[in-house]
Amino acid sequence: MRKTLTDRLLRSLKPRAGSYDVMDAVAPGLGVRVLPSGRRSFVLVGRFPGSPHPTRRALGGYGELTLEKARGKARDWLELIRRGVDPQAHEDRQRQAELRHQQNTFAAVAEDFVKDKLPAERKGKEAERDIRREFMPRWGKRPVGEITAQDVREVVKAAKDRGAPYQAHNLLVLARRLFSWAIDQQVYGLEASPCERLKPKAIIGKKVFRTRILSDDEWSIFWRATRRLGYPYGPLFRMLALTGQRKSEVAAARWSEIDLAKKLWTIPAERMKADAAHVVPLSDDVMKILLSLPQFKKGDHVFSTSFGVKPVNGFSKAKDRLDRLMLRSWRALARVRQLAQAATIEPWVIHDIRRTMRTGLSALPVPDLVRELVIAHTKPGLHKVYDQHAYLDEKRRALDQWAARLRSIVEPAPKNVVKFSQKGR
Repeated sequence: MRKTLTDRLLRSLKPRAGSYDVMDAVAPGLGVRVLPSGRRSFVLVGRFPGSPHPTRRALGGYGELTLEKARGKARDWLELIRRGVDPQAHEDRQRQAELRHQQNTFAAVAEDFVKDKLPAERKGKEAERDIRREFMPRWGKRPVGEITAQDVREVVKAAKDRGAPYQAHNLLVLARRLFSWAIDQQVYGLEASPCERLKPKAIIGKKVFRTRILSDDEWSIFWRATRRLGYPYGPLFRMLALTGQRKSEVAAARWSEIDLAKKLWTIPAERMKADAAHVVPLSDDVMKILLSLPQFKKGDHVFSTSFGVKPVNGFSKAKDRLDRLMLRSWRALARVRQLAQAATIEPWVIHDIRRTMRTGLSALPVPDLVRELVIAHTKPGLHKVYDQHAYLDEKRRALDQWAARLRSIVEPAPKNVVKFSQKGR
């Protein structure tokens, strides 16, 4: 039976006790097979490579394929047959090629990198966030081998141009790591890194190390602003100031790491830059902060907006709010002191808190080695190998002295209070 197939005709075909075909009068070899179940499928009848007799092969079900697409597919298959190519083998090769393409997209490679490398790293979450925010939107669907040096340069340059040179350096380092890892796996068809000849100095400029520290006046308004900021960021910022630990270490603190009775906080090795556990003696000022915080039943994190399940994130918004609160106090202080030049505060970043704390330790009678150990800098050279003393008592004295110094700045005694010497008693 040969007819000009139309959608109306196809819908009108009724099932019978046995299967039957209706051949198309428009596309040679194309037909529709109607099954007893009522299902209608497009078929192509032809002499396929390797078979001396005409055979029938399915093209796809009606509904999955439109009549127009079925006719086009039939013509394509007939052309392949004319050239001696088996159409199904050809489609299998195309599917395999597409699968390889999907497996080798930047998104697929980046996901593998995130799973393989980042979970055990101290800054793994930050690196993953940068990959998803900076790289994925630009390169996600492209084959990893097609990413060029110019592509990487544009991402890094964009970070520099928006006033984030340190982030620009971090992005270039992260891209280098990701592409080098992909080459080492030898499964993605990548043989060279687009970052190979990119020089940070040429794209970003010379890396200038930050030297910004907070003044005593800035410490005072910082302390006042953190009170207004509230939980979790207010006490978190104060704990940064009192301990000198890194933002990621404080933000991810768990109650299970803190021994309130012994006033010790043990940060596990997997969260430390030096891959070694770090013990922080807790001053009375830190203990006061911790004892004022909520402890949740759902999770163990000290600073959390999800009832302890996850640690805090979103520091950008918290820092912006802190800056606004500090600026308000700074302008009020300027009016009191009649300082016209103090209309604004020199920009600062969260890591400057740690630098200021370490600088403050240098002004106290604390040995240099202890100052470094307080902020988890490793011992130098042979000292690291042969001196396994924990220096807990020395670190506690240093942190207690710093807490007293900071308290004298942010909560100074009234001017009419006279301090009497203990000498002669």
